[in-house]
Amino acid sequence: MKQQQTIGGLYAVTPDITDTDELLRCVRAALQGGARVLQYRNKSAAAALRLQQAQALRRLTREFNAKFIVNDDAQLAAQVDADGVHLGGEDGSVAAARAVLGAAKIIGVSCYNRASLAQEAVRQGADYVAFGAFFSSSVKPEAVQADVQLLQTARRELKVPVVAIGGITQQNGAALVEAGADALAVISALWNAPDIKASAQEFSNLFRQGKPV
Repeated sequence: MKQQQTIGGLYAVTPDITDTDELLRCVRAALQGGARVLQYRNKSAAAALRLQQAQALRRLTREFNAKFIVNDDAQLAAQVDADGVHLGGEDGSVAAARAVLGAAKIIGVSCYNRASLAQEAVRQGADYVAFGAFFSSSVKPEAVQADVQLLQTARRELKVPVVAIGGITQQNGAALVEAGADALAVISALWNAPDIKASAQEFSNLFRQGKPV
């Protein structure tokens, strides 16, 4: 079984927290609540802090048998033996990341609201694709809007897991799962919750309520 088939369920994307102990506390709660994938995303931290946090998160995700993905940085992903890397539109090619990480690692690609980008990413060897934003997002308020029908098309035409991102909550996420999203990438609705573990459980439950096959 190829690794990318395990990309599914709640896909937690880390908040920018400089206090590593606090970051680990939050992430542990999300993993206890059922998050199956964790992406380390910190655009502002210095390289030394990013390495420290990535190493700590790698250990923690192994404890919960969750997939660990590093945002943007294939070199950092390789350095900490992450399960893979997630590439945005300006983060280099799938081939370049593959050269760094090797054939066994996971490479995901942001495809925004464009099916053509997803088709090209898969052609280049991407292991999963992400679409969004589906709803207005406080993290990326300027993000392009994606239509739910895009998930239905991608699920029908692509042979890789499909991740939805952008303003997703427990209330609006169910429609995305029903439309074909294999995973929901969540930031604000997870980390800003008064009880992170309970919030993660609620997101995880969306995938237990049945989805198309």
